[in-house]
Amino acid sequence: MAAETKGWDRNQMAARAAQELEDGMYVNLGIGIPTLVANYVGDKDITLQSENGMLGMGPFPYEGEEDPDLINAGKQTITELPRTAYFDSAMSFAMIRGGKIAAAILGAMEVAENGDLANWMIPGKLVKGMGGAMDLVAGVGRVIVVMDHTNKHGDSKVLKECTLPLTGKGVVDRIISNLGVLDVVEGGLRIVETAEGVTRDELRAATEATIVD
Repeated sequence: MAAETKGWDRNQMAARAAQELEDGMYVNLGIGIPTLVANYVGDKDITLQSENGMLGMGPFPYEGEEDPDLINAGKQTITELPRTAYFDSAMSFAMIRGGKIAAAILGAMEVAENGDLANWMIPGKLVKGMGGAMDLVAGVGRVIVVMDHTNKHGDSKVLKECTLPLTGKGVVDRIISNLGVLDVVEGGLRIVETAEGVTRDELRAATEATIVD
């Protein structure tokens, strides 16, 4: 298996995920590594949506400039933009369920080769609930997962079948891990690119799922 230290770090994964975004898109960022994508949007005309009721999130604030009233769905302090709009959670989910959000960038515990996603709970562990994950994967146009390719034991998190409770079936379009980028295609996963310093063979070795050439 490939070593966990190989490939991209968290910020490099977020920067790579930001490359997926195009001008004019409305995008939801999940908790964890995906929140870092806000720092790498750059000059693109992207509107970030948070399911707790904010449309038009800016990057994370500099130390000392935090506003405790401005938080994302993961309760991290964020910044607003001149065009930022605020609304209640019901309106936020109406946007998501109504197909108004072009893409969601989410974290994951497991992804299966058919696009199944498990990212909300581990049996036996205390969880606060599903949150907005199930609505997001069912309602947005494109689901991009950003995750570490293996767990702390070195076992693959990119599997033939998920072992954890599912968030959605067949919902993932693209996986961006610390080892590279893979697309969900008919019959398995296709390698789009490898991270710097990672070979295709190393990516294959770290992946339980079927790799389609």
